[in-house]
Amino acid sequence: MNDVKEVLGFYSSDIIQVIIDELSDINPKDLQDASIYLTKAGGKMLRPCLSLISSEAVGGKKEDAFHVGAAIELIHTFSLIHDDIMDNDDMRRGMPSVHKVWDDEMAILAGDTLFSKAFKLIGCSAKNGATPLQISKTLDTISDACIKICEGQALDISFEGRYDVSEEEYLEMIFKKTGALICAATKSGAIMGGADEDIIDIMYDYGRLIGLAFQIQDDYLDLVSDEESLGKPIGSDIVKGKMTLIVVNALEKANDEDRETLLKILKEPNSSDDDVDIAIEIFNKYGAIEYAHNIAQNNVDEAKQLLEILPDSSSKATLELIADFVLERHS
Repeated sequence: MNDVKEVLGFYSSDIIQVIIDELSDINPKDLQDASIYLTKAGGKMLRPCLSLISSEAVGGKKEDAFHVGAAIELIHTFSLIHDDIMDNDDMRRGMPSVHKVWDDEMAILAGDTLFSKAFKLIGCSAKNGATPLQISKTLDTISDACIKICEGQALDISFEGRYDVSEEEYLEMIFKKTGALICAATKSGAIMGGADEDIIDIMYDYGRLIGLAFQIQDDYLDLVSDEESLGKPIGSDIVKGKMTLIVVNALEKANDEDRETLLKILKEPNSSDDDVDIAIEIFNKYGAIEYAHNIAQNNVDEAKQLLEILPDSSSKATLELIADFVLERHS
């Protein structure tokens, strides 16, 4: 896992520089500072690195995807800023969120600025030799991902107060909200690397599968990790009454008494630590936590199988390691 973090650090240094250069001309200074704030705060930068690694894995160079990788990261950051406003979250990446450091208005403007800069950066790929067709395909890919992110967020909001969400509905929501941009990263990297359509489709599917596994693992870690690693209390999703794959599965399997108990806890706005423990007991009783973990593992295994079509290379091996990392991480 440390190897993956080192690799991400290697690739992300180039992306960070592209982002800093692109945001340096924003005026006024408050807007520039708010726009670059989360980039300087750090983060895994998994998505933009996947663009560069995917480009290499299909026979291109990492430089082919520099601007696309930076654009992917700006879109991800834009979505985080707006999510924090909607959810009124105080912290992001261990620091006060953008709307808490400035205000909602400046945070919205910062997000909008990042969104606009992202599409400008995609056009800049021509500087690295991208053809008009590659740029057009990438714009279409990333535009589609942006629409899906909004659809996923809207679905997530629509689940609030709903306790009859099906597994199919939940998986659609997390694909759109979390997986779509990961798909866009791997697909656009393959496009910029000069892959043919069959390989581009496979790289999209690889991104889809690890994207789903990534979010399911987040649900899993909320219950089995530790507070220090997570940076938030264990069971916070339960306290918020969030629908996760674990909750959906448990509600589907539970007897009437356990289902009623679980629903009462989820609906309680101030659930206690004891309530969280009871909910986790119900999840374990019906194997819901293990079920979710197995779904994530199956997705990762399938994603790695898809990569077998690619020629052996260090980049292909890195994509395999990243798939495993999605489940091995603790935060």
